[in-house]
Amino acid sequence: MSHITIIELAERLGLSKSTVSRAFRDGNDINPNTKARILKMADELGFSPNMYASNLRANKSSTIAIIIPEFGNKFFSQAIKGIELVARSKNYHTLIYVTDHRVDKEASIIRSLINGRVDGVIMSASGEGHDHSHLQVLKDNNIPVVFFDRTYDDVNTSYVTGNDFEASFAATEHLIENDCRRIAYLVINQNVSIGKVRMAGYQAALEKYKIPFDANLVLDTVNESEGNMEDIKNLYKIQKPDGLFASVERLAISAMRVAKDQGINIPSELKLICFSCLDIADLLEPGLSVVKQPAYEMGKTATEYLCQLIAKPISFSNQEVTYLESSLIFQKSSKKNH
Repeated sequence: MSHITIIELAERLGLSKSTVSRAFRDGNDINPNTKARILKMADELGFSPNMYASNLRANKSSTIAIIIPEFGNKFFSQAIKGIELVARSKNYHTLIYVTDHRVDKEASIIRSLINGRVDGVIMSASGEGHDHSHLQVLKDNNIPVVFFDRTYDDVNTSYVTGNDFEASFAATEHLIENDCRRIAYLVINQNVSIGKVRMAGYQAALEKYKIPFDANLVLDTVNESEGNMEDIKNLYKIQKPDGLFASVERLAISAMRVAKDQGINIPSELKLICFSCLDIADLLEPGLSVVKQPAYEMGKTATEYLCQLIAKPISFSNQEVTYLESSLIFQKSSKKNH
């Protein structure tokens, strides 16, 4: 009985083939009681529809691509959990691609997706380069894209991110309130969207407290620990900051390693706060103060938007941004001794 066809199932039920077919799609174009009757009979007879074949006929893959710059931090793993939760609930599969922060690799990945492999793309921009024409290929092939965390400002679509300006302002203000006056801003590629916004929040807090901005205290460093540790060590030796605001988690970890290696006491000599989704920040010594992003919620929200765009395409005249609240958790690394 497992080889029963959809035509035979329709005959058993006294319904048309198209009515039976609609019962296996995630739509509301069929009476719920009729759908329940069809699914019950299908289960009894061991009928399983060939969804792959029907997807090909409908020119749909039921697959979403996730494009991220890296795997190497907790933020992206949490975001992917949120993406996959919503994707599964909407009967989508996911494919994950990693750009290694390279726009040429990002462009190559996107070009590989246009032959019906995916119905939509959720991406966090690689951040490299000024030419984003490769994304036009998606538009030309009616494949919607939604950005999360990192975006390209010149691409008009939905973008889901944290309230990075306000969070960066509050993080810098916290360091100032704990007696820091020479606060260094640590970033990997300050030209990427989040790098620019977080730096703007940092500068705004300095301005509020009439602390002159010093470009020598901005460290735009590399993405691997050996190189950025050397840069942080030189920054400390030459500029003698009393506070560090790290725009990404790995720079805070590198800073803690440099401090340990150089005998710099955190927090009495150097205070530290960073953007991070690290679950064990409180177990570090000293406990690490963090701006904790809503990574999981970001992934969920971006996927909900993408599914809406797949179902009902929209032409955007500008970028529509959704801001989600980050939470600031102040621990020992950023607090003055009482």
